[in-house]
Amino acid sequence: MRHLLRFLLPAVVLVVGLPLCLGALSQTLGDRAAAESLSLVEENVRRAAVQCYALEGAYPQDFDYLAERYGVAVDESRCRVDYIYIGSNLMPDITVVPLEGSA
Repeated sequence: MRHLLRFLLPAVVLVVGLPLCLGALSQTLGDRAAAESLSLVEENVRRAAVQCYALEGAYPQDFDYLAERYGVAVDESRCRVDYIYIGSNLMPDITVVPLEGSA
């Protein structure tokens, strides 16, 4: 009986513990990837705004201008770009906000 428990207990721990650990790790990596994705979207919008300023001498008044003329694409089912125009020579306030249920 002791001999059977000696091999059965580690097997049970492995069968139960390994999937739990992998599930937790998967969730952590998924959350980190979602945060990095939002950061990349924000960086791309900022770069396009700076490029627009460099080429045209003024920051665009809205995000749609960047999307149309500079090819900035955003998955609107996952996030929303909050683009606040301040002035033609001032960097706009750009924030990318995840939509509920997409993270």
